[in-house]
This record gives sequence, C-alpha cells and structure tokens, in this order.
Amino acid sequence: MTSSRSCKNLILLIYLSISLQLQVASSLSSPSPITSNTDAAMLSSTLTPKIITISETIWRKAASNHSQRIRHLLQPGLTPLEHNFNSGKSKRRRQHYVDDWTALDPVNPIYNFLIEYYGLKGAKGPRRLARWAPDPKLLWEEHCNEASSTILSSSSVEKEQAYKAAMKASHGLGGVLLENASIDDLGGTLHMRGGVPVPIMVEEGNPQEDTEQQLHGVLYNPAVFYNRHLPLNSNNDEQDKERKQQLLKTIAPFQWYTSILKQTLNSDPILHCYGLHEWAMQYHPEGADPPPSAKYQSSLNLRVSRQVINDTVERKGVRCTHVDALRFFAPAAGPLNHHGASLQRMDQLRLEQKGCVHAHMDLLKIGLKLQGMVDILEVALAARKLDVEASPYDATEYGAGIVPIETNEGRKVYRERQIGLMQRAESVRQRLLDAYEVFMKIAFDESLLLGSDEFVGGRGKRTPSVVDDNVVTSKSNTGDGPYVAPERLAMAEPGGLPWRKNLIEKS
Repeated sequence: MTSSRSCKNLILLIYLSISLQLQVASSLSSPSPITSNTDAAMLSSTLTPKIITISETIWRKAASNHSQRIRHLLQPGLTPLEHNFNSGKSKRRRQHYVDDWTALDPVNPIYNFLIEYYGLKGAKGPRRLARWAPDPKLLWEEHCNEASSTILSSSSVEKEQAYKAAMKASHGLGGVLLENASIDDLGGTLHMRGGVPVPIMVEEGNPQEDTEQQLHGVLYNPAVFYNRHLPLNSNNDEQDKERKQQLLKTIAPFQWYTSILKQTLNSDPILHCYGLHEWAMQYHPEGADPPPSAKYQSSLNLRVSRQVINDTVERKGVRCTHVDALRFFAPAAGPLNHHGASLQRMDQLRLEQKGCVHAHMDLLKIGLKLQGMVDILEVALAARKLDVEASPYDATEYGAGIVPIETNEGRKVYRERQIGLMQRAESVRQRLLDAYEVFMKIAFDESLLLGSDEFVGGRGKRTPSVVDDNVVTSKSNTGDGPYVAPERLAMAEPGGLPWRKNLIEKS
C-alpha cells in the first residue's frame, strides 16, 4: 500500500513539475466568457470555455479499443516476456502499470525502425503508442454528437461540483473531462502529457487532504498544458520577452511539421525512385571505401550480389527526395542522386513529396507530437514493409516478401504498390494536418502563430520578406521573430554526421 501511494504521489509531482516548467510566474487572471464562432469549418482564435464530459463507460471503451488495435499491429514485432530486453527497469514499469507490454525486437527489420528512427525503446515504447487521450477537436465543435451523448449519468449537484472543480483545475479554460479517470490511469491507460487531475473539492473549495485523493476525473485541453491563461503582456518587458521566446520555441516544431504536411499534400509524386535509397546505402564500387552503412540490418543476409547492387544503383542513378536518407548513403553513391549529393534540412520543404515511402513512415514521427492515431501506425508499417521488401536484404524469415526492383517486373510491382500506399496515406496525412491546425489554435495565442497558414507558398518557393518558421531572418532567435531550431540550418551528406552535429556555420 505504501508503494502504491508513493507511485501515485510521484505521478502528481511529475505533473506539477511539468506545469511549473512551462508556467512563468505571473498573476492569474480569471478569463471571462468569450463569445466565439466555433464552426469547425472556420476555426476562431478564441474558444468559449466549456467542459465536455465523457462518461467512464464510453472513454474506457474507446481507450481499450485503441490499445487493442495498437497491440494487433505491433504483435509480430514484440519480444517474448522472457527476453532480456524485458528485465530490470522494464519489468518494474510493467509491474507498476499492470500490463504485459514488452519491448520491440531490435533486429526485426519491419519493426526496428520504430526504435531506431522514433525512439520507441523498451516496453515503454509500445506502451506509449497504446495510451489514449480524447481528441481536442471536441472543444471546437459546436454541436458534437459524441459530446451530447456522453453526459454524466449522475445527479445535477454532482455535475455542478465536477464542473466547478474542472474549471478551477483548468484556470477557467475548460476542457474534455474523462469521468472517474484516476491517477493510476495517467501514464497507463491515458497519456500523462496534457492530463490534468481534477480533484474532488471539500466545502472550502480546497482539494481533499487524503493521500488516496479522489478525482472527478482527468481533464485534457492543450490550452491548459501550455498555460494560455497567462497574459502575454505584463508590466515586466524582459519577462514578457523571455516568455514569448520560450513559447515561440515550443510552437516551432508544430509549425515546421505543419509546413511539411502541407508541402507533401501539395506535391507531385515521384514514382520512379523504386526505393533505391536502401541500395545506395550498400553501394560499393571497386576502389571505393566500404560504405559506413554496410553494417545496417547486419542481422540480415543480402539476397543479391554486391555487383547486382552496384549495377542497379548505376543503371539510372538514384532519385531520392528524402533528405533524412541521404546521410546513410555510401559516399560513392552521393553524386548519383539526381536531387543532390549534399542537402540542407530546409530542402525538405522543396523536396518532400507524396510518393515517398519514407515520408509515409515519418507520419508517425509527426503524429507522436500529438496523441497519435492508429491509422498513422498502420500506414507507417505498410510503408516500412514495402521499404524492406524492395531492399537488397533477405527478410523472408520475418514474414516479408521480395519486390525485386533490380528487374523490370519488380519495378512495375513496386510502382503499383507505391501508388496504392500513396493513395492510402493521403487521407491520413490530411487528417493529421487538420489535427495540427486545431491543436495549435487551441493551445497558442493567435499572435504567436505568425501566419502559419502561409508557410509553404509553393514547391521550392520562399519569400525572404515573409517571417515564418521556415525563413531565417536577422531577427530569428532574438525574441523579435520566430524561433528557428538549430537543426533546421544543417547539412546532410553521405556518410555524414547527424543534423545537430553538422550545422551550417553562420557568417
């Protein structure tokens, strides 16, 4: 019992710590109700504070369905319970969360990208994907069928008490309240990030002092997590400038990914790349140094000879638009890439296109900034499978087939599957973009978004006079303009360093 109470107290302390890190000391102002047009088709910059309560039966069913679908998708790549990856800290976490999630297999070529690319390590990786949270879009919809059908089945007095407690916990901003969600649910069934415990209040308006604190539930609202209730302007100019710059730094990745999603949706597909980036990694012509990435997928045998790899790469060169892939090319393959042997991170805005298999996989990376969608994982895994099957490796023991792109017939098969995957990913990418735009409008003040709708004016077009997250200006990172992450100003070269270690020197 003591251990259980300690764990619950620790979760509360973690939540308070996160809130304090984001919150700048400032006097709180109670927001008055604001009249706004909440038509989902035309998002406003303001939101009428309200509490949308989802009954325990409904949200637990939704969370369970989400978890089951994630488990179904990941099951072939999960390690058995007795694997050494599931000992030590992972075992202790599993005991705390009372589940049987295990780590992904780092040598399974279809699933190991989740570990290597997106950091979903140990049992906590799959567990993170399995957690659920309500869609913030509920807060924008004026007449939401789900919201109207999920009113608490409790007395009007209890509803009023829950409403007052939720408004107090949210600093008057409101949110989506999950009825009877507990501290144990946070980090287990539910996402911890963004979850606000709503304690049952005593008559004096203070939380219960009982260690085993009872909650009305857990509330979610991006505006609460990012402290939108705090004023942007106070009597302290230096403090205001510091807070705004911190918020701009927080917003920057959301704006960047919004730009990438828009660019990809507006792009023309390239359907003759044939997944040759994997072959370029193993390219080793006579007299060249061994490719650094030759050790990649070292647990797999090559299904073709080194000569076939070289001939396939040299046949018509490589047409890879994915800037993240170039760094893993063999140095000798760099000059054979039609889109450049050296690329900058900013080139992603020019090159990213909807036919790219790796762009579909990266939807998962983008989705992880929010609470994720199951269909994103489905598309990412389907893209990865095609990626592996078209590679020079033999992954048949892991259930993968072979798409022999070194042959005319194989290239035809690849193109057909590439088109099918592109069409499947299109709607997922659009929904993710919509989710990003809603999230940012709820979470951040409109004045901080700096024209986020104008990030991408067309393929390869940028207007230096426009100040946005994709354009470097003399004001960047000074508090007078948008924050530009250092890795946005970096180079990718075959066999080169990671983005953050290969920054472009400023003149």
